[in-house]
Amino acid sequence: MHRTIFTTPVVNTLLRGLSLFILRLKGWKIEGELPPGADKAVLIAAPHTSNWDLPYTLMTGFALRLNLYWMGKESIFRVPFGAFMRWLGGIAVDRSKSNNLVAASVEAIRAAAGPLQLVVPPEGTRSKTRYWKTGFYHIALGAGVPIVMAYMDYAEKRAGLGPVFHPTGDVERDMESIKAFYAPFKGRNASQFAA
Repeated sequence: MHRTIFTTPVVNTLLRGLSLFILRLKGWKIEGELPPGADKAVLIAAPHTSNWDLPYTLMTGFALRLNLYWMGKESIFRVPFGAFMRWLGGIAVDRSKSNNLVAASVEAIRAAAGPLQLVVPPEGTRSKTRYWKTGFYHIALGAGVPIVMAYMDYAEKRAGLGPVFHPTGDVERDMESIKAFYAPFKGRNASQFAA
């Protein structure tokens, strides 16, 4: 994986302090920690209903000392912001093509020499959607890594890492369990999130 803001030594330390300060100032509480055995993991990013989710996710990542990579639509990676978005940990996704993003993500996780947490929003969009995409599930299953249920609850101003989920291969039953965990959380635009 490419070098990011999370792996840039002095900048990482400074931004961790700044992130903790801003989160406290805004009244956010950061909960949990990366569990043992989850140095390489897929983090569910839910609910995802606003552009504000990205800066709060990055600040939470710094607060929890994570090494985040995240997926975003290709349009935010265009000139002049592309290099900066990749440095923030972004990976461009072209939603108009049916490329095999799952296989590429599995290979990248397997090939990574150090810790890596791949953040994937299951809705695949900030807009309201009835169904969650299962790409995050298949990435974790294929790479043999756990799913960490990360959350951001705007109603209670709390964000963090919840329990670890190990996919069994029974997608329907596993998705029911995962969605049940997310049911109480409210996104910034709460009407757009349905677990």
